[in-house]
This record gives sequence, C-alpha cells and structure tokens, in this order.
Amino acid sequence: MPDNTRRARDELFWQTFADRYAVEPGPINLENGYFGRMSRTVVEEYQHNIELINRGNSVHVRQRFEQGENEQVRAQLADLMGVTAESVAFTRNASDGLQSLIRNYNRLQPGDQVLICDLEYDTVKGAMRWLARHRGVEVIEIEHAHPASFDSLLATYRDAFVRYPKLKLMALTHVTHRTGLVMPVRAIAAAGREHGIDVILDGAHALGQIEFNLDDLGIAFAGFNLHKWIGAPLTLGFIYIAPERLADIDPDMGEMHFPVTDIRARTPYSTPNIPALLTLPLVFEEHRAMGGSAAKGARLNYLRNRWVSAVRDLPGIDVMTPDDPQLYCGITSMRFTRHADQQAMAERLLKDYNLFTVVRSGAASGPCIRITPGLTTTAADMDTLSTALNELR
Repeated sequence: MPDNTRRARDELFWQTFADRYAVEPGPINLENGYFGRMSRTVVEEYQHNIELINRGNSVHVRQRFEQGENEQVRAQLADLMGVTAESVAFTRNASDGLQSLIRNYNRLQPGDQVLICDLEYDTVKGAMRWLARHRGVEVIEIEHAHPASFDSLLATYRDAFVRYPKLKLMALTHVTHRTGLVMPVRAIAAAGREHGIDVILDGAHALGQIEFNLDDLGIAFAGFNLHKWIGAPLTLGFIYIAPERLADIDPDMGEMHFPVTDIRARTPYSTPNIPALLTLPLVFEEHRAMGGSAAKGARLNYLRNRWVSAVRDLPGIDVMTPDDPQLYCGITSMRFTRHADQQAMAERLLKDYNLFTVVRSGAASGPCIRITPGLTTTAADMDTLSTALNELR
C-alpha cells in the first residue's frame, strides 16, 4: 500500500494536522467544498500582513510590493504549478478568471459554436451564453447520463464534436461542483484537439486535492482557486495561459497597465488583496509540508470511500459519483430516492444528526446533497453520516 494511502487511514497522524485549525463549535461541517480553512499560523501571518500594509500603506506597496514582492509570490505560484511565471496571473477567484478567459477568447466568428454541459458552474454557463449575445455564436448544451463512466463521458463529447462541426470552444470542469465527478480531462481535451476545439478548464475544485500537470492534460487555458484545498485566504485565484497561446486571449477590455505580451493584461487591473498575496509563501510551504495534493487527496478519498462504501448498495440511496478512481475525489453527492425534496432531507441531516451539507441542483440527473469532508474531518464523522443516511433513507 503506498505511503499516502496507508497514512490516509491514520487518524492520529491527521489529528496532528486537524489541531492546526481553529474550528467553531457547532455542526459537523461536510460542506468543505465552499472554501477551505486557513491554519492558525496562516491566519496569524495574514493578520500580520494586514497590519503591515495598513501601517506602511502606499509607501510599502509602491516601494516593495510593486517593486519585487509581487513577482516573488507569482514565481512561487508558478513553481507550485510546474509552469513559468509568465503563464499565470492572479485573480480574485476562479470565476473571475474564467470569465476573463471566455470573454477575451478571440478566435470566434459569428456562426461558430461553443459547448457547455449540465455540470458546468453557473458562472461559466452564463459567460458562454454571453458569447452568444455579443459574438453571434451558438451555445450547444449537452447532458451527461447518470450513472457516468469514463467511456460514457468521453463518448458524449466525441458525439458532440461530430454532431456540431462548427464547435470552436468548450468549457470543461475538472471536478464538477454539483456531484464531485472528476472529468477525464486529458482524453476529452485530446478528442477536442482532433476537431480543432479549444478547452477552457475550470480547475476551481481540483487544485490541492488532485495531482495533475497542465501540459500533460493538454490544457492551454484554465482558471483556479487558492482558497479551497490550498489553504489560502479568500479573494485569491489565478488564470493560466500557455505562453504560446497568449495571443488568443485579448487584453481585458483594452487593459493597458501591462504590455500586450504580459498575461496580467488579460485580467482587470485593480488594487488586489495585498496582505492575502503576501501570505501565500507560507500557504505554499504548509501545503507542501502536509504532503501536497497527493497526501491531501488520499485522505479526502479515504474519508469519501468510508461513507460511500457503507451506503452505496442501500435501497433508497443513490450515490451520484462512480467508484472508478479516475472519476472521483473527496467531493461526492447523493440523493434520497424515496424523498422528493432533497433540501428537506439536508435539513433533517442538520437538525437530527448535526451534519451540515448543501443541496446542489442544475444537473440533468436532478438535485442532490453534496458531501465534502475536509482536513479536520474524522473517520468517526463519516460513520455518523453513514448511520444518518441509513436511518433517513
């Protein structure tokens, strides 16, 4: 058994990490997919940086942050991603970055087609529909059958690529926020390239819990969050554009603070959350010290499998995410098949079992309850969930 897989089951080991996080008394939080906690030391560093910038004000920002600190932080982000610093630019979050990439993609002509699926984030869907109104393109919307498999997902895209020959651009979510389904990005992107289709990847939920390499995936455009599984303060995300494809994304609304050859021109220019950015070196250090995405992902997968294996075959329970290791991560959704109102059942989980979850809708397969353990979640918490689901079904 690999070290990360074996260590994922070690409650004492993970308790040492859980102890690094301050947790408010209350419900067991199984909605860690919204945003992640900062460790105590990251909170202290963030507070220190808030006070530092508040004292130094524009003198510090103009003389130090803008003259080198910002580039040092960007270089550390690039190192974390295994890319060049010239290929990344900070944004407030993944949604901001994805909107910038979509609205500034300049290879579309009136009559071209763009592709989204039912599992895309609503902001991404909205941005692609905006293209239809302002660029004269047609939005093609497809649905994925449930239950999904690697082959069915790939076949759905291959069929769309053939059926709609004017497709030029598609959105693709690495980890879908509704069900936690992990898309076979490499295979789908490769199939798209065969038909001349570019992919804009939504990596919001993937970074920090899945190991991946953007070049290996064949991805040239992507947006990410740093506040989910990396452990950074809120208001931090970034975009990635492969350097050889930079010219295919226009500067954002004529942005002129950076030259046209600089990726930072592809995002709106504004005063960023400088204290949060200055906290990132410690965030990256702690992420690596914890074992990075491999260790975090193994732990989250173990917690996910613990409850899924206990309820998968129970009548009245439909687990929305398959058990193919290629297609799941820590986030997984389920629904009660004998109860029409999933929101009412999520409220029962909270009221009767002290378990906080969230309902997600919008998938063709129907509303579901999303369950996302975190780094402070224990195996006992998962067992409480399994008991609750069994009793409520």
